[in-house]
Amino acid sequence: TDDMAELLLGESKLEQCLKENALKQSSSPLGPRPKLTEVRKHLTAALDRGNLKPEFLQEANLIMAKLNYVEGDYKEALNTYARVGVDDLQLAAVPPYRLRMIAEAYSTKGLCLEKLPISSSASNLHVDREQEIVTCYEKAGDIALLYLQEIERVINANIQNRSPKPGPTAHEQELGFFLETGLQRAHVLYFKNGNLTRGVGRFRELLRAVETRTTQNLRMTIARQLAEILLRGMCEQSYWNPLEDPPHQSPLDDPLRKEKCSESIQCSEKAVKFANYIFCPQENTEEALLLLLISESMANRDAVLSRIPEHKNDRIISLQSASVVYDLLTIALGRRGQYEMLSECLERAMKFAFEEFHLWYQFALSLMAAGKSARAVKVLKECIRLKPDDATIPLLAAKLCMGSLHWLEEAERFAKTVVDLGDKTSEFKAKGYLALGLTYSLQATDASLRGMQEVLQRKALLAFQRAHSLSPTDHLAAFYLALQLAISRQIPEALGYVRQALQLQGDDANSLHLLALLLSAQKHYHDALNIIDMALSEYPENFILLFTKVKLESLCRGPDEALLTCKHMLQIWKSCYNLTNPRVTIKCFMQRVWPHSFYDGNFFFFITSTGSVHATSIAASRVEQALSEVASSLQSSAPKQGPLHPWMTLAQIWLHAAEVYIGIGKPAEATACTQEAANLFPMSHYVLYMRGQVAELRGNIDEAKRWYEEALSISPTHVKSMQRLALILHQLGRYSLAEKILRDAVQVNSTAHEVWNGLGEVLQAQGNDDAATECFLTALELEASSPVVPFTIIPRVL
Repeated sequence: TDDMAELLLGESKLEQCLKENALKQSSSPLGPRPKLTEVRKHLTAALDRGNLKPEFLQEANLIMAKLNYVEGDYKEALNTYARVGVDDLQLAAVPPYRLRMIAEAYSTKGLCLEKLPISSSASNLHVDREQEIVTCYEKAGDIALLYLQEIERVINANIQNRSPKPGPTAHEQELGFFLETGLQRAHVLYFKNGNLTRGVGRFRELLRAVETRTTQNLRMTIARQLAEILLRGMCEQSYWNPLEDPPHQSPLDDPLRKEKCSESIQCSEKAVKFANYIFCPQENTEEALLLLLISESMANRDAVLSRIPEHKNDRIISLQSASVVYDLLTIALGRRGQYEMLSECLERAMKFAFEEFHLWYQFALSLMAAGKSARAVKVLKECIRLKPDDATIPLLAAKLCMGSLHWLEEAERFAKTVVDLGDKTSEFKAKGYLALGLTYSLQATDASLRGMQEVLQRKALLAFQRAHSLSPTDHLAAFYLALQLAISRQIPEALGYVRQALQLQGDDANSLHLLALLLSAQKHYHDALNIIDMALSEYPENFILLFTKVKLESLCRGPDEALLTCKHMLQIWKSCYNLTNPRVTIKCFMQRVWPHSFYDGNFFFFITSTGSVHATSIAASRVEQALSEVASSLQSSAPKQGPLHPWMTLAQIWLHAAEVYIGIGKPAEATACTQEAANLFPMSHYVLYMRGQVAELRGNIDEAKRWYEEALSISPTHVKSMQRLALILHQLGRYSLAEKILRDAVQVNSTAHEVWNGLGEVLQAQGNDDAATECFLTALELEASSPVVPFTIIPRVL
């Protein structure tokens, strides 16, 4: 009894000392302190008498070896473990506290082996020593897991046997330095030694163990670390799933190192429990995502949200842990283009996000990538409030507002915010003026009154000039200044600035396109076609350039060449948009081929109209899309699969071919091409306009009039339909209505020379020769600077 008392006193005093003086891997030994001297006296007294039973004698020696490590006597600690025979200790049918002692013994042995130098410099001895150390830590970790499971089972059994009275819940066990080291050190050494395969395997073993309350935080940390390794250090070719045996030779490992197989221990099967029928990842991103979603669930469950001062440190730790998980989720989901899922994950993170800029900003970016632009703008407003001096945030918001949302007033406010911040962040002031110029330019396109259009165009021009003066080396500033001058029909000045833009960025597709259009406005069609061919050599899959090429070839090389280009576009479309293959991500490809403003919901209207996006145009495009879906559902043909963007592109190709056939007077072929487009979008205003063109070619004036009226019922501002309808009304002698329609068309687009010419003819027929003469002169002046396609076909985006 006295010996047992000495043993228990020695153990309790040692544990108390370790609580007061926390050990660390890199810390120096505690040395012979008074409290440790007392521990040694108690243990020596118990051992010297020799009255302890064999199992308690083993325990006393294990505690003595632990004391030797704490005092820094590593060799004596190893000698003690050798005398006890740690590797021969029984693990079956022993009380939980003894499992803990054995786990600590293996961990301590590994620590001692790490501290002691090797007497010989032979490489094989180094490998053997490293393998022995890792084996000790693996055994320590497995036994520690078994101990934690057993102790939790005992606690739960005691709780169930108690009477149902309110009381404190079972608190989690403290691991302590030695158990923590046993659980966490093995994989660290594997990675340090260049053995990534074994390190990943060790991580998986720990994660497959049955969870306990004590290991929850450890499990979240390990899951996060393994996910990071899978994302950053492992490719798909070197991946093996958790239920497979790891490869004997892996490109992940250091080829110069040779490892021996570590011993397995009997208890590991008890600590690790999993079923073969559960979900098993088949690639590294799948496993990383699974781990991160588990970590996210744990982080949300254990979130510290209290704002009281006492919980500040816990709240910071909780936030940091969750932020790391969400950053890794961003990497994993971003690689797969799963922005919808990412935005949902980050929305769950908003519980942590009070006054936390990073999470708000990540959420905004994920919403942008997922196409949820309206909500992204609202989140960016909160980001601006949290970080008012960062000019990039209002720039992003302005970009969204100018894009598919078409919130030009909002975009103007954000752009002015960037300009106002220019005194603090001068490098962004030019970008602010660039954004402001774009909003004015787009507003001018939308304006229904010519006077307002001219005012806004002047404002846009001044803003672009200011941006160019602040950043003369920015090719975008020179390009947009050239584009605005071109829209205002100042062709020579525009040519000068577009050449500056090309000197700064010689392979910019939009600058090359604008140069070609400017040359076509000067009627240098062959030079313009050469520029387009040069641009297509760099961007062979850019359909905007190809559509312009069709127009130029019709003028320069004849309709046969233009039709060959249409055929080539169909081949490109087929190779690009393999819609039967579910692994092809059309949207990602669209972002590479099309400028941003062309793959939003208004793409079809934008590219087929006069090149401008009016507020009424956006409404019209939504109406025609809805009507086309209804009409398609009533037809017997199979419905379109996948996103709309590829089908819109295909419809455009057929409509360009139809236009070429109309130009050479082949109504049958034009009808066939138009029908192909109509099968895709039967209620598109441009499809209806082309039907009217074919009817005119056949001499069916009444039918043509009906098609133009239907096109205008869907898109009231489609200038070409207005002009052709007015021409028919003129032929029918309905001059007043024709004049009204043409004057409305001039308000929509004051640079359309065909409209001015038609208005002159109507006024002349009414006997108003002076006004007709003015219209004819205006038409001649505009035609002299008119490109083959409108300048506004080029996207205006940040």
